[in-house]
This record gives sequence, C-alpha cells and structure tokens, in this order.
Amino acid sequence: MIQFDARPVFVAAVFAVAVGGFSTAALAFEPTNSECIAPANAGGGWDFTCRQVGKALYDLEIVPNPVQVTNMAGGGGGVAYAAVVNKRNDDNDLIVAASSATSTRLAQGAFPGNTMDQVRWLGTVGADYGVIAVAGDSDINSLTDLMDKIKSDPSSVSVAGGSAVGGWDHLKVLIAANAAGIDDVRTIKYVAFEGGGEAVTQLMGGHVQAFSGDISEAKGFVDSGDIKVLAVLAPDRLPGEFDKFPTAREQGIDAVGANWRGFYAPGGMSDDAYAFWAGAIADVYASDEWKAIMADNGLMPLDLSGDAFQAFVAEQVAKTEALSKEIGLIK
Repeated sequence: MIQFDARPVFVAAVFAVAVGGFSTAALAFEPTNSECIAPANAGGGWDFTCRQVGKALYDLEIVPNPVQVTNMAGGGGGVAYAAVVNKRNDDNDLIVAASSATSTRLAQGAFPGNTMDQVRWLGTVGADYGVIAVAGDSDINSLTDLMDKIKSDPSSVSVAGGSAVGGWDHLKVLIAANAAGIDDVRTIKYVAFEGGGEAVTQLMGGHVQAFSGDISEAKGFVDSGDIKVLAVLAPDRLPGEFDKFPTAREQGIDAVGANWRGFYAPGGMSDDAYAFWAGAIADVYASDEWKAIMADNGLMPLDLSGDAFQAFVAEQVAKTEALSKEIGLIK
C-alpha cells in the first residue's frame, strides 16, 4: 500500500532548520512590493495559504507593506508555474503558494516543459490532511457507505476536487478506493475544478456527490453545515475540535494522505532574497500567531526550509511518479 504521511520527516526537518536554517535579520535584501500568487481561484487551499501567511508576514512586521495576493488559476497550477518561470524568473518580491498538488503535477509531467528545478523551494507552513466529504444533507454517512455505493454503481457517484485529473485531490480518492477494495480505481468518476472552493460549491449545488480536499479548505463549510466529513486521511484523529471527524482507518480503510503546504520562488531570485524569504516563512511558522492559525484550521506540524525542503519536494515527486505509474495515470 503506497501512502503519503508527512510525519517521518519532522525530526529531520527540525534538525535541518536548526543547523542550516535562515534568519531574516541582517540580510542585504528587503522586500518592497511583496506579492504572493495563489495558483487557483479564491476559496481553496492555495488561496488560504497565501492570504493567511501574507497577513502574518505583515502583522509580525517581517515585511514593511501588506502582501498583495494574486489569484492565477489554470492548469492545476501550471499557468502560474509557467508565468513565474517564463516571465518573472528574477522577481525578488514574489512567492508562490504550493502543496502536494504542485509536486504531483510536476511528477506527472503535467506542466509541459517545466520541472521542479526551475524554481527555488522556500519552506513549509504545515501539513494539511486530506478529507473526503459529502453535502450536509446527503444520506451517505460514512466512507464505507460511499465506497459501497461506488462499488455497486460507479456511475452514480461523482467526486469533485480542486486539482486536475491525476492531481493530488484525485490521487487521494484513488488511494482510499484502492484501500477499500476497489480493484479498478479507473472506474472512479472524478470531476476537476480550479480550486477547492469551486469544488465545494458544486457539491453544495448537487452537481456532484462527494468532495476530495483538505481539512483547512473544508473547515468553513463544515462549520456552516454545508458539508459533512466522512473521513480524514490521517493516521489518527486530529487534535482539538477536529477530533470529531473519524479517520478512514477507523472505518476499515487503511488510507493516509498528508498534503504539505508551503511556497516556492522564482528560479532566478537572488541568494539574498531567497535567504530572506526562506527565513521569513520559517519565522511565520515559529510564531504564536501561526500556531493559532494552524490549530484553528487543522494544520499539522511540518517544518522544512531551504535545502531540506528542496530535498523533500524531490522525494515527493519521485514517490508520486511511482504511484501514478502503478495506477496507470502515466506511463
């Protein structure tokens, strides 16, 4: 069983940051017009990452001016990636929200002509465990109910996600389906949208029957009663107010999927600017303000910066490529 669990890297990551981490103090670079690109429409995980981290950067006085957030949807993040590589390669004021969806698309060659080495990977701000949910008024009440419905009539269930076909939201459904005993996961009907917010809107409108996303993007809709979480793809129940959500494992489906959240920067960014932004992200992560945001939104610890993060992304790309070949998404 191939699973994605961010926890084994915690100790190594903390050590790497402690030894080789960055500090924003005494650096030659200082940002002027800071910008964060969220490679999707408003309401999804990348938008959440840009807006929350951008606010923290300004509130903590790490940057002198508010961070402009630009939504650049398209191609499961590919439009933004290409724009950064081809048009803004030397922009020292630019950071871009990224996640497991980004490394997944890179692993599958879904950003034509682009590779992970064309940008500089800054750091993470936590891990966001996957969820599978349905509308609040759905008669489906467990992950096993959903999987049984798919087994009996695959055409009766469409699952929406905020990544492209073959992307991370899609892969989470396939991992769960495989663990539930569905031999041919290609029978799963997955509908791709530009961001988790749009996918949830389609779920609430009755256009699809289930949603694959992450706990941070689902939380607001759960609080409003619009959706209900069938399962969290975590090894154990999440802490605090999230402990009410059952895991897939509790329901006899051994599926785990952790979505890292972080940032990359243009490949031509100067070393001073890169050191500043890697340090800035690390400083936000270490702050009490960010700890509160993590607790409120179900983010779990994952602290990677600089070279340690670069190595982590390379590993994720290799693992995702292997999984994608296994289930026939790529050759």
